[in-house]
Amino acid sequence: MRIYLAGFDVFRPDAVAHGERLKALCAELGMQGWYPLDNEIARDLRSAEAARAICEANLDLIRRCDAVAANLNPFRGHEPDSGTVFEVGYAVALGKPVWAYAEAAGDIVSRVTGQRAEAGMVYTDGQGYTVENFGLGLNLMIACSVRLVPGDAAACLRALAAAHGLTAP
Repeated sequence: MRIYLAGFDVFRPDAVAHGERLKALCAELGMQGWYPLDNEIARDLRSAEAARAICEANLDLIRRCDAVAANLNPFRGHEPDSGTVFEVGYAVALGKPVWAYAEAAGDIVSRVTGQRAEAGMVYTDGQGYTVENFGLGLNLMIACSVRLVPGDAAACLRALAAAHGLTAP
């Protein structure tokens, strides 16, 4: 089973080494992990052509994989990385199973407003926008479309492998 390893992990200082660890964990579980940085592309991030090539290569990896494991931890704010969320939506549109993980506990209301949700209450963020109050840890479009595993990548990949009857080779 081929797994696309989506997430903002590609921005870590040790991004390549981290991807290798994720792929090694996949192999231990009888799966083949495909990491976005596996693509052979010039990494000139100032170039629109390079950006387009990275986008197309990652979309191709998603199409070639059987499932996606996505890091949906908050990135640069209260929400997951927008690129990862796009990849999740793309995979869902292709009918691929998406497993995701997040270590943050609690629902959105608790994280965004610092308050605990109560039945019938409407909460707003610091800019006055309503914070959805469905008791979910992520926006409803994501929470209702993925299998969310609390914890880290290892917990997610173990759950994905178990759900597909995979065992270590």
